[in-house]
Amino acid sequence: MTATREATPAREAGFDEVHILWISEGMSCDGDTVSVTACDQPSIEDVVTGVVPGLPTVHLHNKVLSPTLGGEEFLAPFRAAAEGELTPFILVIEGSIPNEKINGEGYWTSFGNDPQTGEPLTLNWWLDRLAPRAWATVAVGTCAAYGGIHAMAGNPTGSMGLADYLGWDYRSTGGLPIVNIPGCPVQPENFMETLTWVLYHAAGAAPPPPLDDQLRPQWLFGRTVHEGCDRAGYYEQGDFAADYNSPKCQVKIGCWGPVVNCNVPKRGWMRGVGGCPNVGGICIACTMPGFPDKFMPFMDMPPGASLSSVLIKPYGAFTRRLRGITNRTVNKEPKWRHNRDVLTSGYDPRYRR
Repeated sequence: MTATREATPAREAGFDEVHILWISEGMSCDGDTVSVTACDQPSIEDVVTGVVPGLPTVHLHNKVLSPTLGGEEFLAPFRAAAEGELTPFILVIEGSIPNEKINGEGYWTSFGNDPQTGEPLTLNWWLDRLAPRAWATVAVGTCAAYGGIHAMAGNPTGSMGLADYLGWDYRSTGGLPIVNIPGCPVQPENFMETLTWVLYHAAGAAPPPPLDDQLRPQWLFGRTVHEGCDRAGYYEQGDFAADYNSPKCQVKIGCWGPVVNCNVPKRGWMRGVGGCPNVGGICIACTMPGFPDKFMPFMDMPPGASLSSVLIKPYGAFTRRLRGITNRTVNKEPKWRHNRDVLTSGYDPRYRR
């Protein structure tokens, strides 16, 4: 049985201490965890060591980043939370959720074993017990948010995103919907900025983070790649790249930027540097709910790009020509700036009489 629940009355915020239970034992490559280690605004170390003012004390339980080596010692807080003995906690899920109802006689995932039977405990087992008790639930990366690569057509696991499993009307004990932070992998600052907001909310120092209808943070995913892209001006002028060595707009070589909600070109990847179109890569829409199926084949011109590029071509060429003329005109100093023995600036001394 999945953990779709009626909206739970919000538990009052104002916590001094919060546990983060991070599970990546779904259909995951741990790429989001690795990406998050690049954060510095704030860094994961700053959050865990209490350097960030106003945040509650944070106890992070992540198999890669936790100081606990593993085994039962690592699983102890997860088991306690599943029994209702550890509160409050934020549940972070990395990786898509397989459908264990169609696993035959096996299992798709495992995270620890049942102490009674020794049988593996699936991700779904943990979700059914942890999600109803979590103060907040966060899906990190596109796989956890919407299913991602593992949920593409033809997959044998029936994989899905966290909201597909728990229900899009799910509410945590803190009264929050699932917070989706997509990306393949997640942009590190996007994740830490959102997690920090949730932690401030848990401390009673901030309102809930505003989310769009796909449960993404509005302030991060409210604009398209195109709107923040350094190459967007070339599109307006109908000036398109023919190969990946060009600095011009890449729509004709497969970029989905004009229709994809993502802030990476504007934010960069690490410390403002990088981001797919910024370094010559096309946008393949990895932050979108329909990824990857609705955006394949990659590197082919997106549907609609042919028509839009044809329509923009005459306008862009004309505009580019006019701007070129203006550029040549204004790219020169005024003629009265000279070192001759006559004033030609138009100054009229009679004006001061």
